[in-house]
Amino acid sequence: MHRRTVLGGALAAMAAPILAPMPDTHDTTGGQAAALRLTTTAYRRLDGTTPSRDLADAVDGHIRLIQTITRTATGDADRARLAAVGSEAASFAGWLAWDKGDHGSARSWYGGAVKAARTAGNPLLAAYQTGTLAQFEAHAGNGVQALNLARRARRVLGDQCPTVADAWLLSVEALGHAAAGDRRRADQALTASRTAAEALRADQEPPPWPWVFSFTPDKVAACRVTCGARLQLPEWVLGEDVEALTTGHAKQRALLVLDIAAGHLAGGRIEAAFALASRALDTGLQYRSGRIVERARAVRRSLTTASPPKVVRDFDERLHGVYL
Repeated sequence: MHRRTVLGGALAAMAAPILAPMPDTHDTTGGQAAALRLTTTAYRRLDGTTPSRDLADAVDGHIRLIQTITRTATGDADRARLAAVGSEAASFAGWLAWDKGDHGSARSWYGGAVKAARTAGNPLLAAYQTGTLAQFEAHAGNGVQALNLARRARRVLGDQCPTVADAWLLSVEALGHAAAGDRRRADQALTASRTAAEALRADQEPPPWPWVFSFTPDKVAACRVTCGARLQLPEWVLGEDVEALTTGHAKQRALLVLDIAAGHLAGGRIEAAFALASRALDTGLQYRSGRIVERARAVRRSLTTASPPKVVRDFDERLHGVYL
Protein backbone atom coordinates (compact mmCIF):
# COMPACT_ATOMS: atom_id res chain seq x y z
CA MET A 1 0.00 0.00 0.00
CA HIS A 2 1.26 3.49 -0.85
CA ARG A 3 2.60 5.27 2.23
CA ARG A 4 0.47 8.37 1.56
CA THR A 5 -2.64 6.19 1.79
CA VAL A 6 -1.41 4.77 5.09
CA LEU A 7 -0.70 8.26 6.44
CA GLY A 8 -4.09 9.48 5.29
CA GLY A 9 -5.80 6.71 7.23
CA ALA A 10 -3.77 7.52 10.31
CA LEU A 11 -4.73 11.19 10.04
CA ALA A 12 -8.40 10.35 9.87
CA ALA A 13 -8.11 8.27 13.03
CA MET A 14 -6.13 10.93 14.89
CA ALA A 15 -7.87 14.12 13.91
CA ALA A 16 -11.03 14.07 15.99
CA PRO A 17 -9.62 13.54 19.49
CA ILE A 18 -6.46 15.64 19.40
CA LEU A 19 -7.59 19.15 18.64
CA ALA A 20 -9.83 21.74 20.12
CA PRO A 21 -11.28 24.29 17.66
CA MET A 22 -8.81 26.97 16.61
CA PRO A 23 -9.70 30.67 16.50
CA ASP A 24 -10.74 32.31 13.25
CA THR A 25 -11.31 29.08 11.36
CA HIS A 26 -14.83 29.60 9.88
CA ASP A 27 -14.20 30.72 6.33
CA THR A 28 -16.83 31.32 3.68
CA THR A 29 -15.89 28.19 1.75
CA GLY A 30 -17.28 25.88 4.43
CA GLY A 31 -14.46 25.56 6.93
CA GLN A 32 -11.72 24.58 4.47
CA ALA A 33 -9.07 26.50 6.40
CA ALA A 34 -10.07 24.73 9.62
CA ALA A 35 -9.90 21.30 7.96
CA LEU A 36 -6.51 22.04 6.40
CA ARG A 37 -5.11 23.27 9.71
CA LEU A 38 -6.38 20.14 11.40
CA THR A 39 -4.47 18.04 8.88
CA THR A 40 -1.24 20.00 9.42
CA THR A 41 -1.48 19.50 13.17
CA ALA A 42 -2.13 15.78 12.75
CA TYR A 43 1.00 15.51 10.61
CA ARG A 44 2.93 17.25 13.39
CA ARG A 45 1.70 14.61 15.83
CA LEU A 46 2.88 11.86 13.50
CA ASP A 47 6.35 13.41 13.33
CA GLY A 48 7.27 12.03 16.75
CA THR A 49 6.98 8.42 15.58
CA THR A 50 7.46 8.63 11.79
CA PRO A 51 10.63 9.23 9.73
CA SER A 52 10.57 12.68 8.14
CA ARG A 53 11.39 11.11 4.78
CA ASP A 54 8.11 9.21 4.96
CA LEU A 55 6.10 12.28 5.92
CA ALA A 56 7.65 14.67 3.41
CA ASP A 57 5.78 13.47 0.30
CA ALA A 58 2.42 13.61 2.05
CA VAL A 59 3.15 17.09 3.43
CA ASP A 60 4.22 18.32 -0.02
CA GLY A 61 0.87 17.16 -1.40
CA HIS A 62 -0.92 18.84 1.50
CA ILE A 63 0.85 22.14 0.74
CA ARG A 64 -0.05 21.90 -2.95
CA LEU A 65 -3.70 21.45 -1.95
CA ILE A 66 -3.52 24.53 0.29
CA GLN A 67 -2.02 26.53 -2.58
CA THR A 68 -4.74 25.36 -5.00
CA ILE A 69 -7.55 26.27 -2.62
CA THR A 70 -5.90 29.63 -1.87
CA ARG A 71 -5.80 30.50 -5.58
CA THR A 72 -9.54 29.91 -5.87
CA ALA A 73 -10.48 31.90 -2.75
CA THR A 74 -12.49 35.02 -3.58
CA GLY A 75 -12.64 37.03 -0.37
CA ASP A 76 -9.80 38.82 1.43
CA ALA A 77 -10.74 37.22 4.74
CA ASP A 78 -10.62 33.72 3.22
CA ARG A 79 -7.26 34.40 1.59
CA ALA A 80 -5.84 35.66 4.89
CA ARG A 81 -7.03 32.54 6.75
CA LEU A 82 -5.62 30.28 4.06
CA ALA A 83 -2.31 32.19 4.11
CA ALA A 84 -2.08 31.46 7.85
CA VAL A 85 -2.74 27.78 7.19
CA GLY A 86 -0.12 27.79 4.44
CA SER A 87 2.37 29.41 6.81
CA GLU A 88 1.91 26.63 9.37
CA ALA A 89 2.28 23.92 6.73
CA ALA A 90 5.41 25.54 5.23
CA SER A 91 6.96 25.80 8.67
CA PHE A 92 6.37 22.10 9.25
CA ALA A 93 7.87 21.30 5.84
CA GLY A 94 10.92 23.30 6.97
CA TRP A 95 11.12 21.18 10.12
CA LEU A 96 11.02 17.98 8.06
CA ALA A 97 13.74 19.26 5.71
CA TRP A 98 15.88 20.19 8.72
CA ASP A 99 15.47 16.70 10.16
CA LYS A 100 16.51 15.23 6.82
CA GLY A 101 19.67 17.36 6.95
CA ASP A 102 18.63 19.55 4.01
CA HIS A 103 19.40 23.02 5.36
CA GLY A 104 18.86 24.80 2.05
CA SER A 105 15.30 23.52 1.71
CA ALA A 106 14.66 24.17 5.41
CA ARG A 107 15.62 27.84 5.05
CA SER A 108 13.46 28.15 1.94
CA TRP A 109 10.42 26.67 3.69
CA TYR A 110 10.91 28.73 6.85
CA GLY A 111 11.29 31.89 4.77
CA GLY A 112 8.08 31.02 2.93
CA ALA A 113 6.34 30.50 6.27
CA VAL A 114 7.36 34.01 7.39
CA LYS A 115 6.12 35.58 4.13
CA ALA A 116 2.79 33.73 4.31
CA ALA A 117 2.32 34.84 7.92
CA ARG A 118 2.80 38.46 6.86
CA THR A 119 0.26 37.97 4.07
CA ALA A 120 -2.15 36.61 6.68
CA GLY A 121 -1.81 39.88 8.59
CA ASN A 122 -1.32 38.05 11.91
CA PRO A 123 1.53 39.59 13.97
CA LEU A 124 1.59 36.68 16.45
CA LEU A 125 2.01 34.14 13.66
CA ALA A 126 4.61 36.29 11.87
CA ALA A 127 6.62 36.59 15.12
CA TYR A 128 6.34 32.84 15.72
CA GLN A 129 7.61 31.95 12.25
CA THR A 130 10.42 34.52 12.42
CA GLY A 131 11.42 33.11 15.81
CA THR A 132 11.34 29.60 14.38
CA LEU A 133 13.75 30.64 11.64
CA ALA A 134 15.93 32.26 14.33
CA GLN A 135 15.94 28.97 16.25
CA PHE A 136 17.04 27.10 13.12
CA GLU A 137 19.88 29.56 12.47
CA ALA A 138 21.05 29.30 16.10
CA HIS A 139 21.26 25.52 15.84
CA ALA A 140 23.10 25.93 12.52
CA GLY A 141 25.72 28.00 14.35
CA ASN A 142 24.72 31.38 12.93
CA GLY A 143 24.43 33.25 16.22
CA VAL A 144 24.34 36.83 14.90
CA GLN A 145 21.68 36.02 12.33
CA ALA A 146 19.62 34.18 14.94
CA LEU A 147 19.70 37.15 17.31
CA ASN A 148 18.78 39.58 14.54
CA LEU A 149 15.78 37.43 13.62
CA ALA A 150 14.72 37.15 17.27
CA ARG A 151 14.83 40.93 17.60
CA ARG A 152 12.77 41.22 14.43
CA ALA A 153 10.18 38.88 15.92
CA ARG A 154 9.96 41.08 19.02
CA ARG A 155 9.52 44.19 16.89
CA VAL A 156 6.59 42.55 15.10
CA LEU A 157 4.87 41.98 18.45
CA GLY A 158 5.73 45.36 19.94
CA ASP A 159 4.02 45.86 23.28
CA GLN A 160 1.55 43.03 22.56
CA CYS A 161 3.91 40.19 23.51
CA PRO A 162 2.18 37.29 25.33
CA THR A 163 4.14 35.66 28.14
CA VAL A 164 4.53 32.42 26.18
CA ALA A 165 6.05 34.32 23.25
CA ASP A 166 8.43 36.16 25.59
CA ALA A 167 9.51 32.94 27.35
CA TRP A 168 10.07 31.11 24.07
CA LEU A 169 11.89 34.00 22.35
CA LEU A 170 14.18 34.32 25.37
CA SER A 171 15.14 30.66 24.91
CA VAL A 172 15.78 31.30 21.21
CA GLU A 173 17.94 34.29 22.14
CA ALA A 174 19.86 32.09 24.58
CA LEU A 175 20.61 29.66 21.73
CA GLY A 176 21.76 32.58 19.58
CA HIS A 177 24.09 33.89 22.29
CA ALA A 178 25.47 30.37 22.81
CA ALA A 179 26.10 30.01 19.06
CA ALA A 180 27.97 33.35 19.23
CA GLY A 181 30.03 32.10 22.19
CA ASP A 182 28.55 34.56 24.73
CA ARG A 183 28.09 32.61 27.97
CA ARG A 184 26.99 35.56 30.10
CA ARG A 185 24.18 36.69 27.83
CA ALA A 186 23.06 33.12 27.20
CA ASP A 187 22.79 32.61 30.97
CA GLN A 188 20.83 35.84 31.39
CA ALA A 189 18.37 34.87 28.65
CA LEU A 190 17.91 31.37 30.11
CA THR A 191 17.26 32.77 33.59
CA ALA A 192 14.65 35.20 32.23
CA SER A 193 13.08 32.44 30.13
CA ARG A 194 12.75 30.14 33.16
CA THR A 195 11.11 32.94 35.16
CA ALA A 196 8.57 33.54 32.39
CA ALA A 197 7.94 29.80 31.99
CA GLU A 198 7.29 29.46 35.73
CA ALA A 199 4.74 32.27 35.48
CA LEU A 200 3.06 30.43 32.61
CA ARG A 201 2.83 27.24 34.64
CA ALA A 202 1.22 29.09 37.52
CA ASP A 203 -1.27 30.64 35.08
CA GLN A 204 -2.67 27.28 33.91
CA GLU A 205 -3.95 28.92 30.73
CA PRO A 206 -3.67 27.03 27.43
CA PRO A 207 -1.06 28.51 25.08
CA PRO A 208 -2.43 30.86 22.41
CA TRP A 209 -2.33 29.74 18.79
CA PRO A 210 0.10 29.30 16.99
CA TRP A 211 1.72 27.70 20.05
CA VAL A 212 0.24 24.19 19.96
CA PHE A 213 2.22 22.95 22.97
CA SER A 214 2.88 24.62 26.31
CA PHE A 215 6.27 26.19 26.99
CA THR A 216 7.43 24.82 30.34
CA PRO A 217 10.44 25.18 32.66
CA ASP A 218 11.53 21.72 31.49
CA LYS A 219 11.92 23.10 27.97
CA VAL A 220 14.15 25.82 29.39
CA ALA A 221 16.20 23.11 31.12
CA ALA A 222 16.59 21.30 27.80
CA CYS A 223 17.63 24.57 26.16
CA ARG A 224 20.29 25.11 28.85
CA VAL A 225 21.68 21.65 28.07
CA THR A 226 21.89 22.56 24.37
CA CYS A 227 23.51 25.91 25.13
CA GLY A 228 25.97 24.22 27.48
CA ALA A 229 26.91 21.73 24.78
CA ARG A 230 27.50 24.57 22.33
CA LEU A 231 29.60 26.49 24.89
CA GLN A 232 31.41 23.35 26.11
CA LEU A 233 30.19 23.85 29.69
CA PRO A 234 29.72 20.42 31.30
CA GLU A 235 28.25 22.00 34.44
CA TRP A 236 25.32 23.32 32.39
CA VAL A 237 24.86 20.09 30.48
CA LEU A 238 25.08 17.70 33.41
CA GLY A 239 23.47 19.91 36.03
CA GLU A 240 19.91 19.73 34.65
CA ASP A 241 17.30 17.07 35.37
CA VAL A 242 15.49 17.06 32.02
CA GLU A 243 12.13 15.31 31.84
CA ALA A 244 12.33 15.17 28.02
CA LEU A 245 14.94 12.41 28.34
CA THR A 246 12.25 9.94 29.41
CA THR A 247 9.17 11.21 27.58
CA GLY A 248 8.06 12.80 24.35
CA HIS A 249 9.46 13.05 20.86
CA ALA A 250 12.03 10.31 20.08
CA LYS A 251 14.05 12.37 17.57
CA GLN A 252 14.25 15.42 19.83
CA ARG A 253 15.20 13.18 22.72
CA ALA A 254 18.09 11.76 20.67
CA LEU A 255 19.36 15.28 19.91
CA LEU A 256 19.24 16.11 23.61
CA VAL A 257 21.17 12.92 24.41
CA LEU A 258 23.85 14.02 21.92
CA ASP A 259 24.06 17.39 23.70
CA ILE A 260 24.60 15.52 26.98
CA ALA A 261 27.24 13.38 25.26
CA ALA A 262 28.99 16.59 24.21
CA GLY A 263 28.92 17.73 27.84
CA HIS A 264 30.53 14.51 29.00
CA LEU A 265 33.16 14.88 26.30
CA ALA A 266 33.89 18.48 27.36
CA GLY A 267 34.40 17.13 30.88
CA GLY A 268 36.82 14.46 29.69
CA ARG A 269 34.45 11.49 30.14
CA ILE A 270 34.99 9.83 26.77
CA GLU A 271 33.46 6.44 27.56
CA ALA A 272 30.23 7.96 28.91
CA ALA A 273 30.06 10.41 26.00
CA PHE A 274 30.24 7.79 23.27
CA ALA A 275 27.99 5.33 25.08
CA LEU A 276 25.31 8.04 24.98
CA ALA A 277 26.17 9.10 21.43
CA SER A 278 25.82 5.50 20.25
CA ARG A 279 22.36 5.30 21.79
CA ALA A 280 21.30 8.50 20.04
CA LEU A 281 22.78 7.30 16.77
CA ASP A 282 20.55 4.21 17.00
CA THR A 283 17.54 6.54 16.96
CA GLY A 284 18.96 8.57 14.09
CA LEU A 285 19.38 5.46 11.98
CA GLN A 286 15.99 4.07 12.97
CA TYR A 287 14.24 7.27 11.87
CA ARG A 288 16.68 8.00 9.03
CA SER A 289 17.31 11.44 10.49
CA GLY A 290 20.12 13.31 8.77
CA ARG A 291 20.05 15.93 11.51
CA ILE A 292 20.75 13.37 14.25
CA VAL A 293 23.47 11.65 12.25
CA GLU A 294 25.19 14.96 11.48
CA ARG A 295 25.02 15.97 15.14
CA ALA A 296 26.59 12.61 16.03
CA ARG A 297 29.38 13.33 13.55
CA ALA A 298 29.88 16.77 15.14
CA VAL A 299 30.30 15.15 18.55
CA ARG A 300 32.88 12.79 17.07
CA ARG A 301 34.77 15.67 15.41
CA SER A 302 35.12 17.41 18.75
CA LEU A 303 37.41 14.62 19.96
CA THR A 304 40.93 14.69 18.53
CA THR A 305 43.19 11.87 19.60
CA ALA A 306 45.79 9.73 17.90
CA SER A 307 44.71 6.60 19.76
CA PRO A 308 40.92 6.57 20.32
CA PRO A 309 39.56 4.01 22.81
CA LYS A 310 37.49 1.06 21.64
CA VAL A 311 34.14 2.78 22.27
CA VAL A 312 35.18 5.54 19.87
CA ARG A 313 36.49 3.09 17.28
CA ASP A 314 33.20 1.21 17.45
CA PHE A 315 31.35 4.51 16.98
CA ASP A 316 33.47 5.32 13.94
CA GLU A 317 32.70 1.91 12.49
CA ARG A 318 28.97 2.48 12.89
CA LEU A 319 29.16 5.89 11.21
CA HIS A 320 31.18 4.56 8.29
CA GLY A 321 28.98 4.13 5.25
CA VAL A 322 25.99 6.02 6.70
CA TYR A 323 24.61 8.40 4.05
CA LEU A 324 21.59 10.39 5.23
